Amino acid sequence: MPRAAWSLPDLTGRTYLVTGSNAGLGYFSTEHLVRAGARVIMTARNPNRLAAARAAVHRRNPDASPDQVETLLLDTSNLGSVRAAAASAKMRGSLDGVLLNAGIVHPPARRETTADGNEVVFATNVLGHFALAGELLTTLAAASGRMVWLGSMSTTLWPYDPVDPQLVEGYSAWRAYVQSKVATTSLGLEADRRLRAAGVPVRSIVAHPGYSTSGRTVGIAGVNAPSRLTRFVDNLQAPITQSKEAGAMPLVQALAGDGVDGGSFWGPRSVATGEPRAARASKVTRSPEIAQRLWTAAADATGVQWPLAQAAAVRR
Repeated sequence: MPRAAWSLPDLTGRTYLVTGSNAGLGYFSTEHLVRAGARVIMTARNPNRLAAARAAVHRRNPDASPDQVETLLLDTSNLGSVRAAAASAKMRGSLDGVLLNAGIVHPPARRETTADGNEVVFATNVLGHFALAGELLTTLAAASGRMVWLGSMSTTLWPYDPVDPQLVEGYSAWRAYVQSKVATTSLGLEADRRLRAAGVPVRSIVAHPGYSTSGRTVGIAGVNAPSRLTRFVDNLQAPITQSKEAGAMPLVQALAGDGVDGGSFWGPRSVATGEPRAARASKVTRSPEIAQRLWTAAADATGVQWPLAQAAAVRR
């Protein structure tokens, strides 16, 4: 796809935090934002991989200023890490948006739990981001910012109702992944309903990357190094796949692009591939009843109550 087919507005003077930005969609979202002039706080749980990713951003974008890209340790599976990272982020000044991207794409074959006692996929993909968004809400409100939740087209093909979000019974790796995406999309849409009702000047949006694979993505030392077999297999699916760089486009469009409404759902034009466009979330994720149930479960599991009234009172 020609780069001119899509672009972000000038983001000079704006700051964004991206979770899971040491590789994949998070890394390429960072590159898109930096090229548009934004200051980006890259986060990941591994300090060495985070440092390598930051170095790669500067290597591939030599015009970026030395202080345009910062790093922050954050493990979304660990609620203590989430609280510490949120406190640090608040100390770094204004925040125009948060991309809630980090997650487990290949869950373990058997159910595992975190130190906090939560199922690891639900904890990493959902609970950590719910807590982070809540902790950063007043900071986002001060900048009339946005939060973007990472959805998936898998929720249309497998519309699981997460009646047991922690999968205490009937765990499977695939169900854990898809349920986590049902939950993130549902919570993202529910967040917008609650923010609007409370008068909080923050937009909550959901975006998905289509079918983006590492084998269709440029190799970058320390960031993306697919094997020959991965390249071969992914290229066999070329008509229905795209690179991670292209897959990050709907994410950053939702985060910082023009013409984006709160409560909207963004993805590639052809669902699996293409430039960003507004779309329609799957039916199961649009249910207010399911979303309210998940909101209660997330608040109970994290101990985080979003400060809606406080955020509504914030003035830029």
